[in-house]
Amino acid sequence: MIDRRSFLKTAAATAAAAGFPTIVPASVFGATAPSNRINIGAIGVGRISRGHDMPGVWQYTGVAGRDNRIVAVCDLSANRVKLAQQLVDETYAKKLGGNYTGTRGYADYRELLAQKDIDAVLISTPDHQHARLAVAAIKAKKDVYLQKPASLTIAEGRIMANHAAASSQIVQIGSQQRSWKQFARAVELVRNGRIGTVKEVEIGLPGDPAGGNPQPMPVPADFNYDAWLGSTPEVPYTVDRVMPVQGFDRPGWLRMEQFGAGMITGWGAHHVDTAHWGMNTELTGPIEVWGQAEFPKSGLWDVHGPFKTYGLYENGVKMTISGAYENGIKWIGTDGWIFVCRDGMTTPTAAATPTGANTPAATANSGGSAKPVPIVPLRASNPKVVDSVIGPNEWHAYTADDHHGNWLDCVKSRKTNIATAEIGHRACTTCLLHWMAMKTDHHIHWDPKTETVKGDDIAGALTARHQRKGYEIAYREIFSSDRSLATL
Repeated sequence: MIDRRSFLKTAAATAAAAGFPTIVPASVFGATAPSNRINIGAIGVGRISRGHDMPGVWQYTGVAGRDNRIVAVCDLSANRVKLAQQLVDETYAKKLGGNYTGTRGYADYRELLAQKDIDAVLISTPDHQHARLAVAAIKAKKDVYLQKPASLTIAEGRIMANHAAASSQIVQIGSQQRSWKQFARAVELVRNGRIGTVKEVEIGLPGDPAGGNPQPMPVPADFNYDAWLGSTPEVPYTVDRVMPVQGFDRPGWLRMEQFGAGMITGWGAHHVDTAHWGMNTELTGPIEVWGQAEFPKSGLWDVHGPFKTYGLYENGVKMTISGAYENGIKWIGTDGWIFVCRDGMTTPTAAATPTGANTPAATANSGGSAKPVPIVPLRASNPKVVDSVIGPNEWHAYTADDHHGNWLDCVKSRKTNIATAEIGHRACTTCLLHWMAMKTDHHIHWDPKTETVKGDDIAGALTARHQRKGYEIAYREIFSSDRSLATL
């Protein structure tokens, strides 16, 4: 990859040597010139990167203002590095023409971050690596697109958000619902009082099943398993604990508490963030959290199954999260309700659906007896509310036409992006508090200003985890009772 200055110098020298006038095409100085291009490195190139994050940025290759190239890929599986290089090269060969073979491959993210020609990174790793790699990228002066949830623990998330705030880097959390039109529209209606004063919020989230083979297996020769475990404890390798050796199906680590909290953070980070957006609590959190969950009694996978948890906010709003609700977010006010979910969601017909089982998971598990019915993604108790006009003097949401596109826009403009590190951290914190309530069965009292649990050392200890030597995130001692996370 050649930068603009080098290109101009080479072009001028070549022209002079040949006796031609030193004339450079106008396109070199345009919006898609090499000097205006964003060079991106992809760290973690599994399922979510291949299917979502890399396509999210390369769709803008050659587009003025958002032009970019994925110039490097990195993974702890050598096979996945090779496959990612092939994928990127083949994509650019089709988009740009010719035989494209320029994508570099790395086994160590630190080597990728050391490359001065890389401007920004996509971090699409398992949850337990998110915060540490984001901090490393920020320190390396790279802009960051970080897959949600923001962190494995509240303490790590606070460190990551602090580093982002203290830097000039653009850090976008992958909470892409913020860039979907129906979510922004729902939030505007709620924030502008179309359902009166919000009193309750109901969030529908599925759980995960039990299962998984715990039998230890040999570590694949091309895979750096020790680095993959990262800061978490050393445990035997088994494919159901990690990811498929062949293919890119849903990995087992998503169902392991060692690497994430399950659906409460995996999908909850999206829905809680949207709920906070509508509640105007994006930069704070609940003051009390409680509830229960069922956890597997056998097999390898140990994240929560069916659950129901509650959160109370300082403004009096009560949030309830459960798989018994329709998958999405429902704000309930003094004058009605508004519900929003993703496009393409379906539910079985009522005749074949158990009470409260109107989720995609219920459809998948219905044995084929229920016919999927499309769900209207935005609706209200009063249908006229959905078409309500938001006046010029009312509150208007920050909107974006595309989440990766918004990140690229802000990398160029250096303006604030739609899903900042602090917003992502607060949503993830709330999800983790609900998980802490599930694990302890305690009524947790939380101070969102100092980010500490009040009067409960057992729950408080879950805000952080001890980290394996060599893979620590650089934070001070956080287990003393007199230290608030907010000061880290």
